[in-house]
Amino acid sequence: MSGARGPADGPAIEAHGLGRKYRRGWALKDCSFRLPAGRICGLVGPNGAGKTTLLEIAANLLEPTAGTLRVFGAAPGSAQAVRRTAFVAQEKPLFRRFTVEETLRLGRELNPGWDRAVAEAVVRAGDVPLDARIGTLSGGRRTRVALALALGKRPGLLLLDEPMSDLDPLARHELTGTLMAEAAEHGTTVLMSSHLLSELENVCDYLLVVSSGGLRLAGDVDELLAAHTLLTGARTGDGPPPDLARHTVVESRTDGRQVTALVRPDGPVDDAWHTEAPNLEELLLAHLRSPGAPPLVLPDARVGDSGDSGDAGAVAA
Repeated sequence: MSGARGPADGPAIEAHGLGRKYRRGWALKDCSFRLPAGRICGLVGPNGAGKTTLLEIAANLLEPTAGTLRVFGAAPGSAQAVRRTAFVAQEKPLFRRFTVEETLRLGRELNPGWDRAVAEAVVRAGDVPLDARIGTLSGGRRTRVALALALGKRPGLLLLDEPMSDLDPLARHELTGTLMAEAAEHGTTVLMSSHLLSELENVCDYLLVVSSGGLRLAGDVDELLAAHTLLTGARTGDGPPPDLARHTVVESRTDGRQVTALVRPDGPVDDAWHTEAPNLEELLLAHLRSPGAPPLVLPDARVGDSGDSGDAGAVAA
């Protein structure tokens, strides 16, 4: 039976006040959010923002220091959550002396719901010989085998930590297509960390953005984009134009006589501004460059009984 189910399951992940402290300090602190089932979610943030820590808590590789996280309503270490979760780490830790066929056989032995046809199809699509040893494979082929293991498990939740970081553009395109097709066909929820901002626009329909001190953005991509406007206008005086203060300013930059600002409009925008919709990369970069700007957590990403709290929690760098 497939591990992937629809939104009737409730959220794929729900975190309440989640925190993880290391000797050097907090990697996660007071992090609260909800990831609805069936979404393809990009997890974005600078190095040290807590992305890998969050993924490893969800995968039951780390225990939180504070707060709770649930996977389809169950603790990450429970039999239900383990059965329905697959994790591909950035390092792709596979047994180097195993052949590809032996690696897939191990996946079958460890996972009662194993789908051999799917796993082998992912491998064969990349012309990966089943008798090749893992240690002899290129980075792209190892990544394909790791994804085959994860998808063969038929997870309801697929956790990916920078899965394409070591691949060339063509291999990234091919593997991303394979991954998204499988996720769409089976309703799999995907939470994928990535630094490749431009590529997320064609992949993700949901976002979690973390930066120093907080959860910056959370929610549906189209709704987040619609909530922001990119303004361009003439500089007046030494500071930003005074009418910007009417709006929630994420970032304001001056280049000579021109001012560019990303805002969440609070009412009509003055006709002196040229307005346009930001693309995803512009939205993400502005929020990452401005960690002190007010966060935006959309209602379906909020936790709590009422669903009307604006408190996003925090994620420390």
